Amino acid sequence: MQLQLVLLVLVFTGYSQAQQLEAVQVYSQDELIRLINDNQHLTRVVEDRCQLVQDIEARAEIMQVPAYQFLWGDMLAWGVCVDKVPKMGVHYMRQAADQGLPAALEQLGRYHAAGTLVQEDKRRAVIYLREASALGNLNAQIQLAELFIDGYGSPYDFEDLYHWLYNAITDDSRTHQKIASYMQELEALMHPRAVRSARKPLLE
Repeated sequence: MQLQLVLLVLVFTGYSQAQQLEAVQVYSQDELIRLINDNQHLTRVVEDRCQLVQDIEARAEIMQVPAYQFLWGDMLAWGVCVDKVPKMGVHYMRQAADQGLPAALEQLGRYHAAGTLVQEDKRRAVIYLREASALGNLNAQIQLAELFIDGYGSPYDFEDLYHWLYNAITDDSRTHQKIASYMQELEALMHPRAVRSARKPLLE
């Protein structure tokens, strides 16, 4: 009987250790930002079997870490591992944007441009996308170009956007072609002097 009890304890201990080995570590800020920039953050949460929901919520709500605010907002907005609450999701996205997270600014700009979760508002989209663009978010820069070409935004911002696109770096051929096309369309809306001024390298 004692031997059986010892064996059961050993089996249980081994099982507990295996569970601990499988436990998911909380993402570092840099890792989470990489996941967000690659649009893999929600996929990762699901792949991790939703084990980090409480940790994510705590880092978003209590610690107010921008990347976690964005992740938590996206989870709430689309019902990933939690009940779907779009209003709270957008609230946390805005908190992340208010702290200057480029991905949050870009996503809110994209949502306002398309009318996703929020009411369509191109002018508000321009505000978010311009801030994200100034922080180096290429997706925001491309979307901002589309809005400018469609007649939204201020011509005073064309030079800045052209400058960012002129210095954009990408190894994706389609994105490269799209940037070249948008630059050409922006040139038609700009004074030649402004184009020349925009064709300068980014300051390191």
